[in-house]
Amino acid sequence: MAGDGKVQVNADFDPAALASFLTERFGKGKMTLERIGGGQSNPTYFVDFGDRRMVLRKKPAGPILRGAHAIDREFRVLEALAPTNVPVPRPVLYHDGDIPLGTPFYLMERLEGRVFHDCSLPGMSPEGRRGIYLGMAEAMAKLHAVRPDDVGLGDYGKPGNYFERQIGRWTRQLRESPSDRIPALEAVADWLPQNMPADDGRVSIAHGDFRLGNLLFHPEKPEVIGILDWELSTLGHPLADLGFCSMTWHSAPDEYGGILGLDIQALGIPSQREFLDHYSAHAAPTAALERFHLVFSLFRFAVIFVGIADRARAGNAASTDAADVAPLAGRFAARAMEIIDGARPW
Repeated sequence: MAGDGKVQVNADFDPAALASFLTERFGKGKMTLERIGGGQSNPTYFVDFGDRRMVLRKKPAGPILRGAHAIDREFRVLEALAPTNVPVPRPVLYHDGDIPLGTPFYLMERLEGRVFHDCSLPGMSPEGRRGIYLGMAEAMAKLHAVRPDDVGLGDYGKPGNYFERQIGRWTRQLRESPSDRIPALEAVADWLPQNMPADDGRVSIAHGDFRLGNLLFHPEKPEVIGILDWELSTLGHPLADLGFCSMTWHSAPDEYGGILGLDIQALGIPSQREFLDHYSAHAAPTAALERFHLVFSLFRFAVIFVGIADRARAGNAASTDAADVAPLAGRFAARAMEIIDGARPW
């Protein structure tokens, strides 16, 4: 095939078609292709072509829900943020069309760095762990400091009343679920609208899934060089990302990799308060994180796991471990109730 080379992957498209496309765009070159990730969402591949080292993300093959897997939005936010100091991979191109790969796709540069999926950061020194967490706070602050209108993203979502709309969305999804009701989760759904802070009008680009595992760090320094996986990004409130990231301190290692119960002082991991203070010291002025924001994040995550359980029972879950993670809905609902009831400081 044109630009033939190493293809070490069960691709959901014809690699030869990609090689021909890249040859037309960039000239002759040798292509290598490797699938990465677990295929949970948008299929992602490492693509080397000539001296270009890239990452390809595409919509999954087959029928999908309307509005889902909006890779055009991912590419748009990367393109908008590339000239700023927000660390993102450089976008290369977006192709809107089913030919040649069967779905639209985009290419971005491949960055070399470190990704940490275990929030306890095993094998690292206490100083190293502290640096990683503080680097995470600084990267989030850079993102939230960007004014959406300044980078052409003023229409990237609905501005204002973010939490009100989000509570409505996730409560509807919960109530429409065929799963057995989780009393604690129902109680949280009732508590949230009654305890929502007044809308302060702050609008930022919200990543939607800002956590350690979605950050690429410099190979040697505790510095984020790439914020990854923008699938859930929209216009939102900075405290949504901050609350979501703070769940790490309020969930156990067997609850999607939290650090609750670990001796974080001995590990060198900052306390949640230190993390929030470091974020505030580097961020544009914003309101303080309140109990509501953390409870909302735990609620949203719990409802996501309810959806995973529904898909697992229906036999169409994307993840092979869906049945194993489905019980986390109840666990995260219980964590939220602990914070509501004051059983555990936040």
